[in-house]
Amino acid sequence: MHASRVVQRVAIAGLGAIGKAVARKLDEGIAGLSLSAVAARDPAVAGAFLETLSRRPAVVAVDELAGHADFVVECAPAQLLVAIAEPVLRKGKKLVVLSVGALLSNPQLVQIAERYNAQILVPTGALIGLDAVLAAAEGRIQSVRMVTRKPVKGLAGAPFLVERGIRLDDLREPQRIFAGTAREAANGFPANLNVAAALSLAGIGPDRTLVEVWADPSVTRNIHRIEVESDSASFTMTIENVPSENPRTGRITAHSVIALLRKLTSPMRVGT
Repeated sequence: MHASRVVQRVAIAGLGAIGKAVARKLDEGIAGLSLSAVAARDPAVAGAFLETLSRRPAVVAVDELAGHADFVVECAPAQLLVAIAEPVLRKGKKLVVLSVGALLSNPQLVQIAERYNAQILVPTGALIGLDAVLAAAEGRIQSVRMVTRKPVKGLAGAPFLVERGIRLDDLREPQRIFAGTAREAANGFPANLNVAAALSLAGIGPDRTLVEVWADPSVTRNIHRIEVESDSASFTMTIENVPSENPRTGRITAHSVIALLRKLTSPMRVGT
């Protein structure tokens, strides 16, 4: 006779394009997981969405999520990460972080997770090949470079552009708008380049990982090309992500979160 599987509770902070997609998939059913609670900026709008689900989760304040869940998935603006993360980590729970760039400027969150035996989980998101980078980092990586090309509308409002008065409205050909480190990229494009932060954490760190950002009016997808040189392998990877209803975010990002959650409770795990 088989023992029944323990069901783990999942809460979601933020019900934008990614949060809604994750909520829908959990509602449809992932073995061993249930959607227990959500926190959203506008409870009325959240309520309308939750009415479309077959099982309605609790709607709670951000600092109450940890009391309703074993895992909390952060799908919110980067500036909210600390407010979401600290209560979860202090209760020794697992936190799935999408605002990876904000982790670079808040290293205390890793220290809190260690102190309270909690865990921060970073999904692959809109990138490709983090398994390969993690493996290469067990040896010696000489260099990591990422070149990102984005449709112009996907870059609108980025602090790097706003602070420098850079306008892209009349752009007619590809233009490189940024070249620097992953740390600088995460600060300048907090809604666009969480992929650069994740890549840097998997490999040689945010100050050695080099990033270029191109605004390209000819593309309709978010394109990331990664080049890695290491003592175990040299590899180049390119991914073209179809934007979600939020042009700053690829559809595959939500799928990546769902795949991570499924992996956490699966009897077999594929990948590093």
